[in-house]
Amino acid sequence: MNIRSLTRGDGVVIGAAVLLFIASFLSFHSYDCGPSPIGAMGCPKEPTGWKPDLFPVLPSIFLAGIIAAALVIAARFQPEGRKLVGLSLDQWGIALSVFAAWSSLWTIFGGPDSDRVSPGVGQILALIATLVLAAVSALTPRVPALKAPLLSAPQPAPAPYGAQPGQGYGYPAPGGMQPGAPYGAQQQPSFGGAPQAGPTQVQPQQGPEAAQPAAAGQPAAPAGGDFTPFWFAVPVNRPLFPEDGSQTPIAELAPGTWYLAVDQRGPALVAQTQDGRRGVLQDTTGIQRG
Repeated sequence: MNIRSLTRGDGVVIGAAVLLFIASFLSFHSYDCGPSPIGAMGCPKEPTGWKPDLFPVLPSIFLAGIIAAALVIAARFQPEGRKLVGLSLDQWGIALSVFAAWSSLWTIFGGPDSDRVSPGVGQILALIATLVLAAVSALTPRVPALKAPLLSAPQPAPAPYGAQPGQGYGYPAPGGMQPGAPYGAQQQPSFGGAPQAGPTQVQPQQGPEAAQPAAAGQPAAPAGGDFTPFWFAVPVNRPLFPEDGSQTPIAELAPGTWYLAVDQRGPALVAQTQDGRRGVLQDTTGIQRG
């Protein structure tokens, strides 16, 4: 569970659900009994939303709103495309929140003994919480301010005193891939200059025994050398799959966020997210090194 998947709208939804839960324990109705104290003969005690006499207030307002908020939040931790009876979890949550707000709205108007019974603190707070819950859960996918992450991405640690900028762990070394260059692109020489050639390695001559093909079933040695971790960003949203080869995504990499590549498996990369999860990025086309 990655709490960085939550948005500002999700934070408002959680707050509305907490307010709704508190309102369920407050007086739902208020009685005007004149000089008679509450609980005396002819003046009933103010009920809460949990009192059976107010059924179906509890399931149609309080429980429906809290379950709706739980469905909206749970949808943030599920892979995209997963549905329940044709609808995603957040769609079920939006529908249930609208139902709770509609039920709460009608309890304000009318009712028996409307001249003596007025809305209590719990009923008013329940109406406010369900209206906010329904509005924010429906508008979050469409309003950029509500879609913004609830928690900002962690900032890289400052370089030690005297260290050169841009040479932290995973950052390309001088003369290597420059920031913003696509993964796999060749470094171009600067104008008027030529790329510096590294030390030439002389290959020893091999005898006839070394020229023979490897025995059947013997694994071939890897072509590349040691892998150097580096930071990268994706151009579009891309799924991150488990390292065991399963095709059920465990996370989704989003543009504008830097991720750490810790290993390479052929054309794929083993990436690590901000919360420490590791997985395989199968599609590395167009990614940029940091």
